[in-house]
Amino acid sequence: MAEASVQGRFLWESLLSADPAAATSFYGKVVGWKAAPWDADPTHTLFHAGVGPVADVTALSAGASAQGARGHWLTYIGTDDVDATVAQAQSLGAKVSMPAADLPIGRLAVLVDPQGGSFGVYKPNRPGTGKGTPQPGEAVWHELMTPDPEAALRFYAKLFGWQLIERMDMGPIGFYYIFGSGGAQYGGIFKPSQPLAGPPSAWVLYVSVPDADAAAEAASKLGGKLCHGPTDVPGGGRIAQLQDPSGVFFAVHSMKAPATASTAASRPAAASKPRPARKPPAPSKPESAAQPAERAAATPKAPPAAPAKVPAPKPAAAAAKPPSEPVARKVATKAAGKVAKKAAKKPAKKPAKKAAAKAAGKAVKKASRKSPARKAAPARQPAARKVARKPAGPDKLELKRLEKARRKAEKARRKKEKDQKGKKDKKDKKKRKKNKKGRRKK
Repeated sequence: MAEASVQGRFLWESLLSADPAAATSFYGKVVGWKAAPWDADPTHTLFHAGVGPVADVTALSAGASAQGARGHWLTYIGTDDVDATVAQAQSLGAKVSMPAADLPIGRLAVLVDPQGGSFGVYKPNRPGTGKGTPQPGEAVWHELMTPDPEAALRFYAKLFGWQLIERMDMGPIGFYYIFGSGGAQYGGIFKPSQPLAGPPSAWVLYVSVPDADAAAEAASKLGGKLCHGPTDVPGGGRIAQLQDPSGVFFAVHSMKAPATASTAASRPAAASKPRPARKPPAPSKPESAAQPAERAAATPKAPPAAPAKVPAPKPAAAAAKPPSEPVARKVATKAAGKVAKKAAKKPAKKPAKKAAAKAAGKAVKKASRKSPARKAAPARQPAARKVARKPAGPDKLELKRLEKARRKAEKARRKKEKDQKGKKDKKDKKKRKKNKKGRRKK
């Protein structure tokens, strides 16, 4: 059976410290690692997580300290041929810090990339299978802070076969480059907002912990420093960027409490693999990562405004309406009532009823002619009243029609936004499935 390839995978973390004993105690309380001596080399102490050994710590050499070297984390990246990788790295402008050598665990070497960042290359004697979801104590993300992210990405892509998965525009500080292999995301590369205090480039380790807030609080109490956070990041996680008591920079990441069934169904990425550095916040120190800007949330267009109601002008005819018109109506009605009452008291035949009605009509007409309102009223008073009752501008039916059209347009806009969001969610879900399938194949 062919061995699984380790090319381009992050395999091991090594801490070079001025005080290994103090570092062992600090990281044990902050990250939860358990320390044990390494049988193959007593100068190294292994850090164990629940899944087994994940890192080691060793003393910074006296010569390096004399030359001003500072403690730091050194990341080892897998390769199927250490010597070939070292030769290729040199041809691409890298320098050899430690030549290739065989150890009981495998063959390794330490290099410095063209931008000044140190890293190790490593081929273990017994390659393991690809990792799944990072467990507490394991490395969950790696970031490269460098003055030239594009050149660094080209270098590592040629050396390990990494691909650019996503380029995020972070505004004034430039782009954040997410890299990986086979659809799986490994880490990010970006340019810090200020030059680093030490080497011009540096790899940053993110360790998975049960609670980033608790880890940050513990680090502060033990003499460490909180550089940034704790803060939420995409994927449902939370990070804090820290320095241990000797000034070594690192970061922790934790997942939030499990979401409800409905939320988990809509965001499966939070349960699969955390990606803490998709939007890395900036630590306060120059040697830490820079804070990328948040994505602008798409603002839905405002619905079309309903037409303003136009007040109907008062017709001039209404102003000419004689004030005594109600009195004339009252007089005529009273006269007609008297005639009708008188006719009702004396029952008569049909011709008599007709005569009574005729007499009542004459009385009404006579009362109207005698009324002063008759003389004051304009000749075409009924027409004027008709005009007064019909206001100018849009009537009620027109306003209802416009309101209905506005609601229909608003409904169509919301449906379009919902459809677009559904397509995006479906596309993201398909991409996450593809990434997960790629990691399983690894």
